[in-house]
Amino acid sequence: MVARLLLRSWSRGLAVGPGAPCRPLSTGFEPSQYLQRSIVPTMHYQDSLPRLPIPKLEDTIRRYLSAQKPLLDDSQFRKTEQLCKSFETGIGKELHEQLVTQDKQNKHTSYISGQGFDRHLFALRYLAAARGISMPELFLDPAYRQINHNILSTSTLSSPAVNIGCFAPVVPDGFGIGYSVQDNWIGCNVSAYQSRNAREFLQCVEKALEDMFDALEGKMIKT
Repeated sequence: MVARLLLRSWSRGLAVGPGAPCRPLSTGFEPSQYLQRSIVPTMHYQDSLPRLPIPKLEDTIRRYLSAQKPLLDDSQFRKTEQLCKSFETGIGKELHEQLVTQDKQNKHTSYISGQGFDRHLFALRYLAAARGISMPELFLDPAYRQINHNILSTSTLSSPAVNIGCFAPVVPDGFGIGYSVQDNWIGCNVSAYQSRNAREFLQCVEKALEDMFDALEGKMIKT
């Protein structure tokens, strides 16, 4: 099931459901406008961006444990912590070295850093599977499986050449959200399997956006 939400600056198109009204956006070049247009093309600086290195394995493990701590009780966290330490000093160290070597051979790619840990660990898990190595215990840990059960999977491809895209959910009980922000409209497609109601979720998205618009315009938020 796929449902669509479009919010345009002119009165046509779909919101939630056939023929639903669209919310005008405040656009322009004035400082008071909360959605402004840029005179610089989206990908203008792409080639000049620095290439980001793969982070240290210990930093990724630290971020991973920091994300797990609020989700686990003390005994679960101690187990996950021990699995992380064994991985970091054992097979994980070997896999990381292979990943760094592979990265040096592919200089057209770039690792996206920040507070994330999932891409680094996913690459190590994929590398282990690709090399026929027995799956490290860290990736068999129920805590790892739980934190990677992503109910909301979102992505975007904003380009004047693309109207709006769609992405499938990554888990059976999840939602796939393809969103786009253009000069005079924003919108998203939401996909879900039959166990989830994509249209009901989209109504919640629309209500959240309406609340943000009202707050930005100094209006009372409707309950």
